[in-house]
Amino acid sequence: MSIPRRADAVDAILAQWRRERPDLDVAPMGTIGRVKRCSALLQRELDKVFSAFGLSAWEFDVLATLRRSGAPYCLAPTTLFSTLMITSGTMTRQLQQLESAGLVSRMPNPNDARSMLVQLTPTGLELIERAVTAHVANEARLLAPIAAAELAQLDARLSELLAVLEPAAE
Repeated sequence: MSIPRRADAVDAILAQWRRERPDLDVAPMGTIGRVKRCSALLQRELDKVFSAFGLSAWEFDVLATLRRSGAPYCLAPTTLFSTLMITSGTMTRQLQQLESAGLVSRMPNPNDARSMLVQLTPTGLELIERAVTAHVANEARLLAPIAAAELAQLDARLSELLAVLEPAAE
């Protein structure tokens, strides 16, 4: 037996579509609409923590990607932009901004004279250490109202959805 749930903003949209187009099964709109709405609302909450550290979401992502790569916290720009799913032109501008802020440095690649590597500076490492700690605490706060078993089910279902979507994005 399922527990009744509280109506949300997506329910109102679905009701409008059902009224206007009763011939359509709009149930998929509900699922995707809720995922999109959750994404937007979560991003707003995540951005609050990033901004407390003077970072935008993309800056956090670049610094976190370098940090989680392990010491010496250094990657090729192509690895960075493919991990972050952005274009090389966008990455170049972003790296210039991070370098100007003293958070990363670019240096010649000892294995390929034609390319550069991007490395966290000590200032960048210190900043991302503090920011990622606050970020994880924020994420835990956001998910705390949901029981652990329900979170595990949600995670499993989202993983199934990613398995369907990721091959389509390649």
